[in-house]
Amino acid sequence: MVLSLGRRGDCFDNAVAESFFATLKRELVDRRPWPTRARLRRALFEYIEGWYNTRRLHSSLVPQPC
Repeated sequence: MVLSLGRRGDCFDNAVAESFFATLKRELVDRRPWPTRARLRRALFEYIEGWYNTRRLHSSLVPQPC
């Protein structure tokens, strides 16, 4: 059996990932040119570990009352 993703109410919806990558591109990647992959890689790590994970919690990651 092959599961199909993307239907309404699907628990494997990728909206969280799409939101993250859209934010990453808008706030970091598209703001300036990147002369080397190493600089971009370092900037991505610093953005994710230093800013995004600590201050930008997605609503699906925040515990909800039952």
